[in-house]
Amino acid sequence: MSKVITTTERLIIREFNLTDTQAVFDFNSLEAVNRYTGDRCCTSLQDSENIIRNVWLHEYEKFGFGRWAVELKETGQVIGFCGFKNDSRIKLVDIGYRFLPEHWGKGIATEAMQGCMEYAKTHMSLSYIVAEAVSTNQASINVMLKLGFAFNKQYDDEGFTLSRYDITINC
Repeated sequence: MSKVITTTERLIIREFNLTDTQAVFDFNSLEAVNRYTGDRCCTSLQDSENIIRNVWLHEYEKFGFGRWAVELKETGQVIGFCGFKNDSRIKLVDIGYRFLPEHWGKGIATEAMQGCMEYAKTHMSLSYIVAEAVSTNQASINVMLKLGFAFNKQYDDEGFTLSRYDITINC
């Protein structure tokens, strides 16, 4: 049984475990999902297992947080991830999400991210969080704005123009 982080009206946000390998492959390997991420890290079930074991489980142990599984309460299906990442590349904690395309446009990302932000305010010692999106990914930018993030800067990285948003939270 995985540790439940929080719940929302429609979602259970919990730690990943190795039984989620197929679900991670399903939402992480799609071109439509990766169009704005630049990720090509998941081309097999072994890649999915490696992400769970060597990234997310490691981050839970090292930092106490990471990307968490998002499960539909109604069906128990893992439809993506949300949560925080201690990003060594930018030396900041970022918040992010990724979902199966059939769940886009239904308010799932906003609901999941609101759950994460509420969890952070009451259970984490974060005071400053960033969120980044490819500048043409207006749907993700809209989620950031709904959460209260403010535009910080735009920059180029690995062939993408990224927009960074940030927020200061009171813990």
